[in-house]
Amino acid sequence: MTQRSHWGSKIGFLMAAIGSAVGLGNIWRFGYMAYENGGGAFLVPYSVALVLAGIPLMILEYSLGHREEGAPPLAFSRISPKWEAIGWWMPTIAFFGINLFYAVVIGWCMNYFVFSFTQAWGADTGTFFMSQFLQISDGVYQLGGIRWPILFGTLLTWLTCWAICFREVNQGIERASLIFMPLLVVLTLILVGWSMQLPGALAAIKEHYLSPDWARINPLTAAGGKVWVAAFGQIFFTLSLGFGIMITYASYLPQKTDIVGNALITSVLNCLYSFVAGFAVFGTIGFIALSKGVPFAEAIKSGPGLAFVVYPEAINQLPAGKTIFGLLFFLVLIMAGLSSAISLVEAFCGSLIDKFGFSRGRTVTVVCLIGALGSIIFTTRAGLYILDIVDHFINNYGLLTGGIAECLFVGWVLKAALAREHVNRVGKVGLPRFWDFLIKYLTPILLTLVIGFALVNEFSSCYGGYPASALLLIGLGWLVGALVLALILSRKRGLA
Repeated sequence: MTQRSHWGSKIGFLMAAIGSAVGLGNIWRFGYMAYENGGGAFLVPYSVALVLAGIPLMILEYSLGHREEGAPPLAFSRISPKWEAIGWWMPTIAFFGINLFYAVVIGWCMNYFVFSFTQAWGADTGTFFMSQFLQISDGVYQLGGIRWPILFGTLLTWLTCWAICFREVNQGIERASLIFMPLLVVLTLILVGWSMQLPGALAAIKEHYLSPDWARINPLTAAGGKVWVAAFGQIFFTLSLGFGIMITYASYLPQKTDIVGNALITSVLNCLYSFVAGFAVFGTIGFIALSKGVPFAEAIKSGPGLAFVVYPEAINQLPAGKTIFGLLFFLVLIMAGLSSAISLVEAFCGSLIDKFGFSRGRTVTVVCLIGALGSIIFTTRAGLYILDIVDHFINNYGLLTGGIAECLFVGWVLKAALAREHVNRVGKVGLPRFWDFLIKYLTPILLTLVIGFALVNEFSSCYGGYPASALLLIGLGWLVGALVLALILSRKRGLA
């Protein structure tokens, strides 16, 4: 087996881990969730979820990867070979379920970065995005051909991932993260400062982002319970838990390392970034609402609609600096996206290298080629529909299932006490016994409730108004395909 790589420094590891956690969702999802779930009051369930689920699971993944010195499949199989398939499930579902379409979204951002030079999206940004840029088809089954500008941006994304992951982690991912993350923070702070000085920005931030609606988070009501479930789901997704990334990254740490401290820093800084980026979102939307004379609720959107419709519309309203503001915003999205995409590539490649002893260069090359080919379906005119369905099923079921499985695995198979003893032996910050209770009982129960809530909504109506056949064929089919691949990989003979 090839000799295992190691991070060159603690700061390099932290920049890579935080870069993995900080992604497009931090910018276009957190602010909208706060608006929908009580404004400033949402920070209460969000913080509770961070303490009861986010940080404990981050410690779990760091401890598992560090203790077994392997990516998820190797780490799981070294403790119990029967669980190796679960170890494959996480990086497999993350790579084939998320990174294939994530690369396409980064490709969208690259196109819009170029559009920013001339504001090529025109006056009607919504029509441009849907009808001219995506050229969206009439239904999920009507692929309608490839959108070549999107394919070009997608291939450039995969080429960047290949160039960074091709080298050993201390030379590739670590060096890239040491550049990307500080620059991302600086650019985000500039974006926040710029947004907050726009007319209407401060009023919107105060009224819709920071003002708490305490009644909305009452867990004794049905609506309040949904807010708490949403908070736990957001924490899980925003920290890249259940992807296999943090286990893989922790496997490259030196023997003596502060696992608890690193987990706290990664988790808290990621959530802090989401909170700070929210000021740019609410400030910009407040400016649009004031400029157009419409209510804030009419102007705000989440996801791609925020990035590719609302922000370009805000840029159109600026009296000056349109090009610079556009370039700045889409560069922030590109960097946030790439830092996450390379970690998804690394988690899957690291798993293959661990088990089969493949060379890093060949593994990364083949995996990125497969990824680029797999992304093509998302570059078609039906790509947005397929993306939406896959994202819904992977986020609501695929990743949470992996999180529950690793809690049960560490809590009951490895034994939480052994994991805790390892953490306390190699680090400076001790882990209390209460962590055992969280991992064995509370955290998996909470994640199960999140899945249960998603299932209730699933059976009450077809998600997004899509045909039930499309949801089963694409969404459920994607999950089943990833499961089959994980089972096949776990059965293959390797060096581990």
